[in-house]
Amino acid sequence: MLELLKAVLFGIVEGITEWLPVSSTGHMIILDEFIKLNCTPEFLDMFLVVIQLGAIMAVVILFWNKIFPFQFRDKSKPMVEMDKILLWLKIVVACIPAAIVGLLFDDVFEALFYHAIPVALALIVFGVAFIVVERVNKTKQAKVKELDDITFQTAFMIGIFQLIAAVFPGTSRSGATIVGALLIGVSRNVAAEFTFFLAIPVMFGASLLKLVKFGLSFTTLEVGVLIIGMLVSFLVSIFVIQFLMDYIKKHDFQVFGWYRIALGAVVIALGACKVITV
Repeated sequence: MLELLKAVLFGIVEGITEWLPVSSTGHMIILDEFIKLNCTPEFLDMFLVVIQLGAIMAVVILFWNKIFPFQFRDKSKPMVEMDKILLWLKIVVACIPAAIVGLLFDDVFEALFYHAIPVALALIVFGVAFIVVERVNKTKQAKVKELDDITFQTAFMIGIFQLIAAVFPGTSRSGATIVGALLIGVSRNVAAEFTFFLAIPVMFGASLLKLVKFGLSFTTLEVGVLIIGMLVSFLVSIFVIQFLMDYIKKHDFQVFGWYRIALGAVVIALGACKVITV
Protein backbone atom coordinates (compact mmCIF):
# COMPACT_ATOMS: atom_id res chain seq x y z
CA MET A 1 0.00 0.00 0.00
CA LEU A 2 2.84 2.39 0.87
CA GLU A 3 4.47 1.87 -2.55
CA LEU A 4 1.18 2.75 -4.27
CA LEU A 5 0.97 5.99 -2.27
CA LYS A 6 4.53 6.79 -3.35
CA ALA A 7 3.45 6.16 -6.97
CA VAL A 8 0.66 8.73 -6.48
CA LEU A 9 3.22 11.30 -5.35
CA PHE A 10 5.52 10.56 -8.29
CA GLY A 11 2.52 10.90 -10.61
CA ILE A 12 1.62 14.30 -9.16
CA VAL A 13 5.18 15.60 -9.56
CA GLU A 14 5.39 14.22 -13.11
CA GLY A 15 2.04 15.72 -14.11
CA ILE A 16 3.06 19.16 -12.87
CA THR A 17 6.67 19.33 -13.98
CA GLU A 18 6.40 17.65 -17.39
CA TRP A 19 4.53 20.62 -18.88
CA LEU A 20 5.83 23.56 -16.90
CA PRO A 21 9.33 24.44 -18.17
CA VAL A 22 10.98 23.56 -14.87
CA SER A 23 12.49 20.11 -15.57
CA SER A 24 10.73 16.96 -14.44
CA THR A 25 14.17 15.30 -14.12
CA GLY A 26 15.36 17.83 -11.54
CA HIS A 27 12.24 17.36 -9.49
CA MET A 28 12.42 13.57 -9.71
CA ILE A 29 16.01 13.67 -8.44
CA ILE A 30 14.92 15.71 -5.41
CA LEU A 31 11.85 13.51 -4.83
CA ASP A 32 13.96 10.38 -5.07
CA GLU A 33 16.27 11.76 -2.37
CA PHE A 34 13.40 11.79 0.13
CA ILE A 35 10.99 9.12 -1.10
CA LYS A 36 12.52 5.90 -2.33
CA LEU A 37 10.39 3.43 -4.25
CA ASN A 38 11.02 -0.10 -3.00
CA CYS A 39 11.98 -1.46 -6.41
CA THR A 40 14.96 -2.49 -8.49
CA PRO A 41 17.11 0.24 -10.13
CA GLU A 42 16.04 -1.17 -13.54
CA PHE A 43 12.35 -0.74 -12.75
CA LEU A 44 12.87 2.78 -11.38
CA ASP A 45 14.77 3.79 -14.53
CA MET A 46 11.90 2.50 -16.68
CA PHE A 47 9.15 3.86 -14.40
CA LEU A 48 10.43 7.46 -14.47
CA VAL A 49 10.15 7.45 -18.27
CA VAL A 50 7.02 5.37 -18.89
CA ILE A 51 5.03 7.34 -16.30
CA GLN A 52 5.13 10.13 -18.90
CA LEU A 53 2.64 8.21 -21.06
CA GLY A 54 -0.08 9.28 -18.65
CA ALA A 55 0.92 12.91 -19.07
CA ILE A 56 1.01 12.64 -22.86
CA MET A 57 -2.52 11.23 -23.02
CA ALA A 58 -3.70 14.50 -21.45
CA VAL A 59 -2.27 16.37 -24.48
CA VAL A 60 -3.94 13.96 -26.91
CA ILE A 61 -7.33 14.47 -25.28
CA LEU A 62 -7.13 18.24 -24.72
CA PHE A 63 -5.85 19.02 -28.23
CA TRP A 64 -7.61 16.23 -30.16
CA ASN A 65 -9.36 18.65 -32.53
CA LYS A 66 -6.08 20.38 -33.35
CA ILE A 67 -4.00 17.27 -34.01
CA PHE A 68 -6.34 14.58 -35.36
CA PRO A 69 -6.40 14.96 -39.16
CA PHE A 70 -9.41 12.74 -39.95
CA GLN A 71 -12.98 13.98 -39.61
CA PHE A 72 -15.94 11.63 -39.87
CA ARG A 73 -18.82 13.96 -40.64
CA ASP A 74 -19.93 11.66 -43.42
CA LYS A 75 -19.47 8.03 -42.30
CA SER A 76 -18.94 6.78 -45.82
CA LYS A 77 -16.30 9.41 -46.64
CA PRO A 78 -13.91 10.54 -43.91
CA MET A 79 -12.37 13.95 -44.59
CA VAL A 80 -8.63 14.48 -44.35
CA GLU A 81 -7.54 17.91 -43.11
CA MET A 82 -4.25 18.62 -44.88
CA ASP A 83 -3.20 21.38 -42.49
CA LYS A 84 -3.08 18.80 -39.69
CA ILE A 85 -1.17 16.33 -41.87
CA LEU A 86 1.36 19.11 -42.52
CA LEU A 87 1.53 19.82 -38.79
CA TRP A 88 2.44 16.17 -38.12
CA LEU A 89 5.10 16.26 -40.83
CA LYS A 90 6.62 19.31 -39.13
CA ILE A 91 6.50 17.51 -35.77
CA VAL A 92 8.34 14.55 -37.33
CA VAL A 93 10.98 16.89 -38.77
CA ALA A 94 11.43 18.53 -35.35
CA CYS A 95 11.87 15.10 -33.71
CA ILE A 96 14.58 13.86 -36.09
CA PRO A 97 17.66 15.37 -34.32
CA ALA A 98 16.73 14.09 -30.84
CA ALA A 99 15.54 10.72 -32.16
CA ILE A 100 18.81 9.98 -33.99
CA VAL A 101 21.07 11.10 -31.15
CA GLY A 102 18.85 9.48 -28.50
CA LEU A 103 18.82 6.09 -30.19
CA LEU A 104 22.59 6.11 -30.71
CA PHE A 105 23.83 7.64 -27.46
CA ASP A 106 21.00 7.41 -24.87
CA ASP A 107 22.96 5.16 -22.48
CA VAL A 108 26.13 7.25 -22.86
CA PHE A 109 24.42 10.55 -22.03
CA GLU A 110 22.52 8.96 -19.14
CA ALA A 111 25.77 7.67 -17.61
CA LEU A 112 27.59 11.00 -18.11
CA PHE A 113 24.96 13.58 -17.20
CA TYR A 114 22.19 11.93 -15.13
CA HIS A 115 23.74 13.16 -11.86
CA ALA A 116 22.91 15.96 -9.45
CA ILE A 117 25.53 18.52 -10.54
CA PRO A 118 25.00 18.31 -14.35
CA VAL A 119 21.22 18.47 -13.81
CA ALA A 120 21.58 21.46 -11.46
CA LEU A 121 23.81 23.32 -13.92
CA ALA A 122 21.30 22.71 -16.74
CA LEU A 123 18.49 24.00 -14.51
CA ILE A 124 20.40 27.19 -13.73
CA VAL A 125 21.71 27.85 -17.26
CA PHE A 126 18.29 27.52 -18.86
CA GLY A 127 16.72 29.46 -15.99
CA VAL A 128 18.98 32.37 -16.85
CA ALA A 129 18.18 31.81 -20.55
CA PHE A 130 14.44 32.18 -19.87
CA ILE A 131 14.95 35.47 -18.07
CA VAL A 132 17.31 36.89 -20.71
CA VAL A 133 15.21 35.76 -23.70
CA GLU A 134 12.00 37.14 -22.21
CA ARG A 135 13.61 40.51 -21.44
CA VAL A 136 15.16 40.75 -24.91
CA ASN A 137 11.91 39.76 -26.57
CA LYS A 138 9.80 42.14 -24.48
CA THR A 139 9.66 44.81 -27.16
CA LYS A 140 9.80 42.46 -30.16
CA GLN A 141 6.79 41.31 -32.14
CA ALA A 142 6.50 37.57 -32.68
CA LYS A 143 6.76 36.54 -36.33
CA VAL A 144 4.95 33.22 -35.91
CA LYS A 145 1.55 33.75 -34.29
CA GLU A 146 -0.32 30.66 -35.55
CA LEU A 147 0.58 26.97 -35.72
CA ASP A 148 0.12 27.04 -39.48
CA ASP A 149 2.84 29.72 -39.73
CA ILE A 150 5.51 27.30 -38.48
CA THR A 151 7.64 26.30 -41.47
CA PHE A 152 9.63 23.07 -41.81
CA GLN A 153 12.81 25.08 -41.25
CA THR A 154 11.39 26.59 -38.03
CA ALA A 155 10.28 23.13 -36.87
CA PHE A 156 13.76 21.71 -37.46
CA MET A 157 15.38 24.58 -35.53
CA ILE A 158 13.03 23.94 -32.59
CA GLY A 159 14.06 20.29 -32.86
CA ILE A 160 17.71 21.28 -32.41
CA PHE A 161 16.81 22.87 -29.09
CA GLN A 162 14.92 19.72 -28.14
CA LEU A 163 18.15 17.84 -28.81
CA ILE A 164 19.86 19.90 -26.09
CA ALA A 165 17.29 18.59 -23.60
CA ALA A 166 17.83 15.03 -24.83
CA VAL A 167 21.57 15.32 -24.14
CA PHE A 168 21.48 17.25 -20.86
CA PRO A 169 18.93 16.09 -18.24
CA GLY A 170 17.63 19.03 -16.23
CA THR A 171 17.41 21.26 -19.28
CA SER A 172 13.68 20.42 -19.53
CA ARG A 173 12.38 19.33 -22.91
CA SER A 174 9.54 21.84 -22.78
CA GLY A 175 11.90 24.53 -21.46
CA ALA A 176 14.46 23.99 -24.24
CA THR A 177 11.92 23.96 -27.05
CA ILE A 178 10.03 26.99 -25.71
CA VAL A 179 13.24 29.03 -25.29
CA GLY A 180 14.33 27.99 -28.79
CA ALA A 181 10.97 28.87 -30.29
CA LEU A 182 10.91 32.29 -28.58
CA LEU A 183 14.43 33.02 -29.86
CA ILE A 184 13.42 32.44 -33.47
CA GLY A 185 10.28 34.59 -33.22
CA VAL A 186 7.50 32.16 -32.27
CA SER A 187 4.81 33.51 -29.95
CA ARG A 188 4.52 32.05 -26.43
CA ASN A 189 1.15 30.46 -27.13
CA VAL A 190 2.30 28.72 -30.33
CA ALA A 191 5.63 27.75 -28.74
CA ALA A 192 3.81 26.05 -25.86
CA GLU A 193 1.34 24.23 -28.12
CA PHE A 194 4.01 23.01 -30.54
CA THR A 195 6.05 21.82 -27.55
CA PHE A 196 3.07 19.82 -26.28
CA PHE A 197 2.59 18.20 -29.69
CA LEU A 198 6.29 17.39 -29.98
CA ALA A 199 6.00 15.46 -26.74
CA ILE A 200 3.60 12.91 -28.27
CA PRO A 201 6.06 11.00 -30.52
CA VAL A 202 9.02 11.76 -28.22
CA MET A 203 7.42 10.29 -25.11
CA PHE A 204 5.86 7.33 -26.89
CA GLY A 205 9.23 6.54 -28.48
CA ALA A 206 11.20 6.95 -25.24
CA SER A 207 8.69 4.84 -23.30
CA LEU A 208 8.72 2.08 -25.90
CA LEU A 209 12.54 2.03 -25.81
CA LYS A 210 12.59 1.75 -22.01
CA LEU A 211 9.92 -0.99 -22.00
CA VAL A 212 11.86 -3.01 -24.57
CA LYS A 213 15.05 -2.67 -22.52
CA PHE A 214 13.27 -3.60 -19.28
CA GLY A 215 11.27 -6.48 -20.76
CA LEU A 216 7.70 -7.41 -19.87
CA SER A 217 8.37 -9.41 -16.70
CA PHE A 218 6.56 -7.25 -14.12
CA THR A 219 5.61 -8.22 -10.60
CA THR A 220 2.03 -7.48 -9.47
CA LEU A 221 3.27 -4.59 -7.34
CA GLU A 222 5.27 -3.10 -10.23
CA VAL A 223 2.19 -3.20 -12.48
CA GLY A 224 0.17 -1.40 -9.80
CA VAL A 225 2.85 1.25 -9.25
CA LEU A 226 3.18 1.90 -12.99
CA ILE A 227 -0.57 2.12 -13.67
CA ILE A 228 -1.26 4.40 -10.68
CA GLY A 229 1.68 6.66 -11.53
CA MET A 230 0.48 7.00 -15.13
CA LEU A 231 -3.16 7.59 -14.13
CA VAL A 232 -2.28 10.29 -11.60
CA SER A 233 0.12 12.02 -14.02
CA PHE A 234 -2.69 12.02 -16.61
CA LEU A 235 -5.24 13.63 -14.27
CA VAL A 236 -2.79 16.24 -12.95
CA SER A 237 -1.58 17.04 -16.48
CA ILE A 238 -5.12 17.91 -17.59
CA PHE A 239 -5.24 20.76 -15.06
CA VAL A 240 -1.60 21.87 -15.46
CA ILE A 241 -1.80 22.19 -19.27
CA GLN A 242 -4.99 24.24 -19.02
CA PHE A 243 -3.39 26.41 -16.34
CA LEU A 244 -0.26 27.04 -18.44
CA MET A 245 -2.23 27.98 -21.58
CA ASP A 246 -4.27 30.49 -19.53
CA TYR A 247 -1.20 31.77 -17.69
CA ILE A 248 0.85 32.64 -20.78
CA LYS A 249 -1.94 34.80 -22.20
CA LYS A 250 -1.07 37.46 -19.63
CA HIS A 251 2.37 36.51 -18.30
CA ASP A 252 5.83 35.64 -19.60
CA PHE A 253 8.12 32.78 -18.56
CA GLN A 254 10.52 34.73 -16.32
CA VAL A 255 9.01 33.33 -13.11
CA PHE A 256 9.93 29.83 -14.31
CA GLY A 257 13.47 31.03 -14.95
CA TRP A 258 13.86 32.23 -11.36
CA TYR A 259 12.29 29.02 -10.07
CA ARG A 260 14.75 26.92 -12.10
CA ILE A 261 17.72 28.83 -10.66
CA ALA A 262 16.43 28.24 -7.12
CA LEU A 263 15.79 24.56 -7.85
CA GLY A 264 19.29 24.18 -9.31
CA ALA A 265 20.74 25.60 -6.09
CA VAL A 266 18.67 23.08 -4.08
CA VAL A 267 19.93 20.17 -6.22
CA ILE A 268 23.53 21.33 -5.75
CA ALA A 269 22.98 21.61 -2.00
CA LEU A 270 21.51 18.10 -1.88
CA GLY A 271 24.43 16.78 -3.90
CA ALA A 272 26.92 18.50 -1.56
CA CYS A 273 25.17 17.11 1.53
CA LYS A 274 25.30 13.62 0.03
CA VAL A 275 29.04 13.92 -0.61
CA ILE A 276 29.66 15.22 2.91
CA THR A 277 27.57 12.41 4.44
CA VAL A 278 29.44 9.80 2.45
